[in-house]
Amino acid sequence: MLDKIKKAEEILWLNPKLSKKEDFKKAQLSEKDVEEASKRLEKFAPLIMHYFPETVISKGIIESPLSIISNMKDLLNKEFCKNYPIQGKLYLKRDSDLPVAGSVKARGGIYEVLKHSEDLALSKGLLKSEDDDYMKLASKKGREFFSKYKVQVGSTGNLGMSIGIMSAAIGYEAIVHMSADAKQWKKDLLRSRGVTVIEYSGDYSEAVEQGRKLSDMDEYSYFVDDENSVQLFLGYSVAGERLAKQLKEQDIVVDSEHPLFVYIPCGVGGAPGGIVFGLKLMFGDNVHCFFAEPTQAPCMVLGMLSEKYEQISVQDIGLTGITQADGLAVGRCSGLVSRLMDERLSGEVTVEDDRLLPYMKALWERENIFIEPSACAAFHGVNALFNFEEGRKYIEENGLKDFMDDSTHIVWATGGRLMPEDVRKEMLK
Repeated sequence: MLDKIKKAEEILWLNPKLSKKEDFKKAQLSEKDVEEASKRLEKFAPLIMHYFPETVISKGIIESPLSIISNMKDLLNKEFCKNYPIQGKLYLKRDSDLPVAGSVKARGGIYEVLKHSEDLALSKGLLKSEDDDYMKLASKKGREFFSKYKVQVGSTGNLGMSIGIMSAAIGYEAIVHMSADAKQWKKDLLRSRGVTVIEYSGDYSEAVEQGRKLSDMDEYSYFVDDENSVQLFLGYSVAGERLAKQLKEQDIVVDSEHPLFVYIPCGVGGAPGGIVFGLKLMFGDNVHCFFAEPTQAPCMVLGMLSEKYEQISVQDIGLTGITQADGLAVGRCSGLVSRLMDERLSGEVTVEDDRLLPYMKALWERENIFIEPSACAAFHGVNALFNFEEGRKYIEENGLKDFMDDSTHIVWATGGRLMPEDVRKEMLK
């Protein structure tokens, strides 16, 4: 498997450490932590509505639709999964349409900025207690208070957008350190929102390292660490209970005879890892989670398979880390997340760049839904489950063969809503 990864070949790796929920080792995070994160987001809902009026319709809760995509399933079966067609129903979790930041990073990024703002306001007396009126943070006094502080982050794009947009809205001086992979339109959009963008010629790891260094030198600066942040992770993990509610509303049953399969694009691992953590809390052994990564930047599967976690990079085995999927262009995975995934993740699929745009075009033509190339990586997960030998082995060994007609498959769309029309048209062309 490692030889195939080195040669940038597509693989489906099954995680040998996947465990039953009752056998999970005690993690540093628990169900209680996720519940607290969920309550905190509810508490901040009025403030979110104040800064982002488009969230009034959802009462200040930042959430995305779950859509059935039967036409896309038909096309996948016809063109990509000819030998073994997809069984069950296919859905798209449209975090590509999340309000404010237009990507999955709106979940964790916005949560971390709000949590930091709460901690700061409580420690300096702007808020008297956690029962105080949080709208005080949006007052003139509140904005003057936050303007003395900085929030910084290193990013390939989407996390920078969520941290930058939210921090600038609250009144912080927001600084985003962006790697060479970041798309120009993302930099332009951030600057238009009053965010300072510092560009690097190196990759994601360099942007993070330099950003952290600059932030550490300034006592008024807070650095959002995508690789190790517990708060980011908790913001993402709230997705589990939110998805459970949506499934219930759509009368979708998840149990041992109605298995749920979820496919999520993976970069450094924070967003997909948090989502998997939340899903496992909700559905236990009845949810089967797979990550999707580009063949040139498969940092999570490399870290987990080699058991070197964050201590190995894709460049160490001769890969470039360069990919059309800018949000997934990461050379080294998160140590925090990769270790938490050891027992929870079913497996990993890698995908060649050549597949991303055809998947993107098919979704647009069949469902009139646009998502960015990195989000399309997850479609390859469904394909691999049914058409790769390892995928069929997974179904067989987990006793799922008789239940696949009643299965539910969710492709997690991670970004795309904020892409400018001219860039979108160019990609579709």
